[in-house]
Amino acid sequence: MDEEAVFRNPAKERLRAGDVALGLIVRLARSAEIARIAKATGHDFLFIDTQLALFSVETIGHIAQTALACGVAPIVRARSVDDPDIPRLLDNGALGAVFPDVNNADEARRAVAACKFAPIGRRALGAGYPMFDYRAKPAAESARILNDATLVVCMIETRDGLDNLEAIAAVEGVDVVHIGSNDLLAALGKPGAFGDPEIMEAVARLIAACRANGKWAGLGGERDVARQQQFIRDGIQFLTTQTDIAFLMAEATRRVGELRKAREVS
Repeated sequence: MDEEAVFRNPAKERLRAGDVALGLIVRLARSAEIARIAKATGHDFLFIDTQLALFSVETIGHIAQTALACGVAPIVRARSVDDPDIPRLLDNGALGAVFPDVNNADEARRAVAACKFAPIGRRALGAGYPMFDYRAKPAAESARILNDATLVVCMIETRDGLDNLEAIAAVEGVDVVHIGSNDLLAALGKPGAFGDPEIMEAVARLIAACRANGKWAGLGGERDVARQQQFIRDGIQFLTTQTDIAFLMAEATRRVGELRKAREVS
């Protein structure tokens, strides 16, 4: 079988089709079943959060390989643009990396260098990748296919990042420029002020910069469904829906509340 004909990054394919790619943020789950839950609930990618949660590289590898098998893209949020684990995680199943606190074009180029093989980046070329079921492939072919499939996502979370938004979006090899609403609002002195005109203007700038540079616009942190829907209509294509913790808390709280009502006296 021709692996190139069947191996695709499902999130990137969704983006290329002009659709929205939806991701589940993984902070609580340590079992590969979370990939199947993501698939069953209609998600296109996992956002495995190594910046804010505690994961071993082996755990990420197990989750990533299950995700590959069931058609969900495993994407890892790095600790920084210089996170030394990112190339190793990409070699062992991850199909992309999200880099927090990207403040300028130089940092964006470092993110690309960590994820992409030459001539785009400086990622070391190995062999026996799980994306090809460990089958041997010519080095040039592996590099070409994996460069095409790997997503590089740069997060805008600071004033500096916002000031340099257009320059970051112009960097070759960056696929998605992504506003992290929580941290950007905090940096703007407006923590939790979702829907504030300043963040809305930032999202509009993001969408315009991405369109001008052939990149996809992403957004996270914003959890109001009505605003998420409006952002999608405006041009956001890479969106995290919610965390696994929040989904579990919401449904558990709702169900317990309903059951408590059974003993209420009418």
